[in-house]
Amino acid sequence: MNLNSKIILTPLLIFTLSGTFTAKAQIVSPSMDSVGKPPAATTQLDTIIVTSSLDAQRDEIAPELGATVYNINQGQIQTQSQGDNASFNQTLLRAPGVAEDSFGQLHVRGEHANLQYRINDVLIPEGLTGFGQELDTRFLSSVSIITGALPSQYGFHTAGIIDVHTKNGAFNPGGGFSLYGGSFDTINPRFQYGGTSGKWNYYFTGSFLKNGQGIENPVNSTNPIHDDSQRYSGFGYLEYVIDKTSRFSIIISGEQAQHQIPNNPGQPGNFILAGLPIDPSTGNSTFNSANLNENQNEQNYYAVESYQKTVDAVSFQLSTFQRFSSVLFRPDQVGDLVFNGVASRVNQSLFANGLQGDASWAINDEHTLRGGILVNIQSTQSTQDDHVFPVDGMGNIGTTPIDVQDGRNRVGAEYGFYLQDEWKVIPTVTINYGGRFDVVDAYDHENQLSPRLNVVWETTPDTTLHAGYARYFTPPPQQEDAPVNITKFIGTTNEPEVLAQSSPKAERADYFDIGATHQFNNFGIGTLSIGVDAYYKQAKNQLDDGQFGAAVILQPFNYEHGQVDGVEFTGNYQAKGIIDEKDVFNTYANFAVSEAFGENITSNQYEFGADDLAYISSHYIYLDHNQTYSGSLGASYSLWNSTIYADILYQDGLRRDINSAPNGGRLPSYYPLNMGVSHLFHVPGFTDVSLRFDVVNVLDQAYEIRDGTGVGVGAPQWGSRRGYYGGVTLAF
Repeated sequence: MNLNSKIILTPLLIFTLSGTFTAKAQIVSPSMDSVGKPPAATTQLDTIIVTSSLDAQRDEIAPELGATVYNINQGQIQTQSQGDNASFNQTLLRAPGVAEDSFGQLHVRGEHANLQYRINDVLIPEGLTGFGQELDTRFLSSVSIITGALPSQYGFHTAGIIDVHTKNGAFNPGGGFSLYGGSFDTINPRFQYGGTSGKWNYYFTGSFLKNGQGIENPVNSTNPIHDDSQRYSGFGYLEYVIDKTSRFSIIISGEQAQHQIPNNPGQPGNFILAGLPIDPSTGNSTFNSANLNENQNEQNYYAVESYQKTVDAVSFQLSTFQRFSSVLFRPDQVGDLVFNGVASRVNQSLFANGLQGDASWAINDEHTLRGGILVNIQSTQSTQDDHVFPVDGMGNIGTTPIDVQDGRNRVGAEYGFYLQDEWKVIPTVTINYGGRFDVVDAYDHENQLSPRLNVVWETTPDTTLHAGYARYFTPPPQQEDAPVNITKFIGTTNEPEVLAQSSPKAERADYFDIGATHQFNNFGIGTLSIGVDAYYKQAKNQLDDGQFGAAVILQPFNYEHGQVDGVEFTGNYQAKGIIDEKDVFNTYANFAVSEAFGENITSNQYEFGADDLAYISSHYIYLDHNQTYSGSLGASYSLWNSTIYADILYQDGLRRDINSAPNGGRLPSYYPLNMGVSHLFHVPGFTDVSLRFDVVNVLDQAYEIRDGTGVGVGAPQWGSRRGYYGGVTLAF
């Protein structure tokens, strides 16, 4: 049981490819690093010890007291489908209560996106919505998914905290080169290199990814049309250990990506464009929809600079961060006009700067006081160039398009302050109470004082109960909301059905959470850990987002009232020495039930039809991203430097329209099976070679993530069909 009074549900998949067991890789020096290279010389031991101590001190500055924390470490990453070659969102899908959506989106505990990403406990401002996976699984040391009634240090985006701890040179010395690829024209070379030099330690990695299935296929076919993607990415970590109580670190990351938007063949034209032949069966222009040429380019860069220090009973970390993100959607001007009556070129960019400070003071054995500040200032720009057809007062549509241009610039700011006290009432009971005050100044000026309370009771050394309450304040994402001037489109084919355009508001919610964990230390020949957690949220101005138009760029909106509730179950089992005393068997299972509802859309109404708005104004409906049931199941076995694994992801199906009820139905459930094997070869006098082979969706299950209906849903998307992948890693 965790001695820091945290509720931690940890899958016990904690062996490396070499079969070495480590309880916590970022603290205990492993006998093999992530590319199979033997550990560095003992002269680096002092650096490792100091770095470990500073990591532990950093974790105590702002711990997740009373929250539900699901940890995924290198062992589980290496034994998931495709290992660390998998995208980051696929890694997160192995956690309980995570639902899959199109374009790489994830929904945690029935919420819309609303996820907060942190690297080494420092906030990373949100980028622009797109397809990029700028957090690369390969540079992870571990990742924690933190949910529930969060303590006061977490504000603004609170559906889930994704806290990434990166690799560094002290624990990942040496380097390696990998080449991975397979089905759908996938090729993915990458390198990594890390080490120490005096008081410095460093880690760098870079990769290139190309495939022919970058975005979900809009039709049920094995190979999508016009779906090539390319991605270049790099990451670096530098740390200077000043002394055993302080350090300075820098994180840098960059990504550039180009995506083709896949095509849906066989679609009839809906408009007449002068100069194109007419289809006699429809009376509209003909255009082969399989030949559409829409593309989206993305750029994402960020940097974090941190100083950490401990002085007697006081510890603090002060960080600055910078972020640049841009998205450019380029339409097929002719084809989009024929099918949609509008061809929109959309260019959005964001630049953010911020400051984060967190501190803790161990006053005595009973009380630890913690507090901090967060400032995030964002500048966003959006330009849109639309070609549309004119429409006269009689409803007659012209055949020669006109050009309508629009743009928005906005500077917004978020400020947050918190203070809380960890009170150890008795050795087995801890109360963490406090609050935070948040201010947002973007679309509107809003603020809120948010109390937080968590109670953790270690009833036995193996059993922990927790309960908590949190008041949440979630501003709409400034980088997503770039509304057009709808008055410019009156009298065109892009005129909205509803001429209402209220600005999004901050969501305000009351959140309750209760749960328990228990560990059976002598369960057969191994250890079994189980957990259960229930939650309930009541919200005003419930936030959601949707894709409106051809550009795959999301936009937020509010429901006047919202409610989310659910329960999660998790378990994991580990056994050693089944065949050989060094072998390891691990298995885990997660299952979640969730419901999310909203009533009365109160912002950006112009994006919806009049009938839907009228129905939702007086009816609670399921949110489009609601998935009632979800789960994951995995097992792996490691013996003699070989590992085999299998896992299944169960998704119950997102919402779709049925009859006249928006989001009234759901898509069929799906459960793709994945399998793989890896082996580490020791080549004396040369290098260590790691090989792996993966089969994704072994049974070639055809499943639909979206069918193109539902509130805020733009197009259908189908999941990836069966794929075969293999890779080799050379350590040096």
